[in-house]
Amino acid sequence: MTLEFLQNYWWVLVSILGGILVFLLFVQGGQSMLLSAPDPQWSQLMISAIGRKWELTFTTLVTFGGAAFASFPLFYSTSFGGAYWLWMLILLTFVLQAVSYEYRCRQGNLLGRRMYDIFLFLNGTVGCILLGVAVAMFFFGAEFSVERQSLLEGGSPVISRWDNPSHGFEVIFSWPNLVLGFAVLFLARVSGGLYILNAVDTTTQFRSWIIRKLWFNTILFLVFFLGFLAILFTTTGYTVISATSLGTEVVSTPYKYWHNLISSPSILVLLLLGVGCVLTGICGTLFVKGYNRGIWSVGIGTFFTVVALFWLAGFCDTPFLPSITSPESSLSIRNASSSEFTLRCMAYVSILVPFVVGYIWYVWRMIDRRKITEADLQNQH
Repeated sequence: MTLEFLQNYWWVLVSILGGILVFLLFVQGGQSMLLSAPDPQWSQLMISAIGRKWELTFTTLVTFGGAAFASFPLFYSTSFGGAYWLWMLILLTFVLQAVSYEYRCRQGNLLGRRMYDIFLFLNGTVGCILLGVAVAMFFFGAEFSVERQSLLEGGSPVISRWDNPSHGFEVIFSWPNLVLGFAVLFLARVSGGLYILNAVDTTTQFRSWIIRKLWFNTILFLVFFLGFLAILFTTTGYTVISATSLGTEVVSTPYKYWHNLISSPSILVLLLLGVGCVLTGICGTLFVKGYNRGIWSVGIGTFFTVVALFWLAGFCDTPFLPSITSPESSLSIRNASSSEFTLRCMAYVSILVPFVVGYIWYVWRMIDRRKITEADLQNQH
């Protein structure tokens, strides 16, 4: 296992975890629809369905962040240490989610269920948008600089510096980033509706309401996702000429990500397959009466699409975190990774990942063996 192989391996693994994370955001998508439910009992059915899976999203987020930051520590020091307001807001929304599921149904809670439902709504909306914004930085970059010789400075041994005093707020309000953020939000809402249809023994009225939501969110998802692809494939990116521990040489490349797509058949096929699966699952649910398994097709398609986007960002001699203010500081999988020894040791540990995924799948199947009905609400506090 050479260093280059290990770097590629860990970027593939990070991409896989990112794909799983975006799929599991159906929990957040379902939460974002709680406040709009016309019947309180429908809201309770939804929370009963998605509430059984919320730990999986939180755990996958932590695993994704840990894998990305451990395998590419310069990304950690640059992004988390620089755009800390973005990451702190993301973490805050997920803390609100955890607190809400813990205390929402407890008798005598001071805030009441309505306030905890608002917390879940914030996690479902703001959390999804901010995660999309964070991923958008992989393509549209951020304002930072890297000076490796700073390690020799006794007073301030800091390699990376954030060049914008807003420290993450400027990333949140960048409109190309927000386009992807809203695409992630409405995809999560679509997935959330599809999962609820699959997990709940729905009445005719409840199903009709979910279907109307699916139409609305599908249209908005397509608008924002196609808009993101249009921006992505027409933007100017960077091509890495050389990347070493001493520095990085990059050149500006018009239509960089479009060239990445057409020059890599595996990425092109994966992206087309992913988009096709997403559309198949949505159309099957909208146009086939009684069909309720669209979540699986959309989930697989979401996974393939996210993996393809990560490969567009990291492979084909592309920096996965471009620097707007200092292009030569852009981070790639070659100059931002851990040492060969560290990557190799972590690669051995990653052999356990399939067993963990298998356990999650087994628990998922056991939980979802029986659909939730309105009668089950009688046993809830």
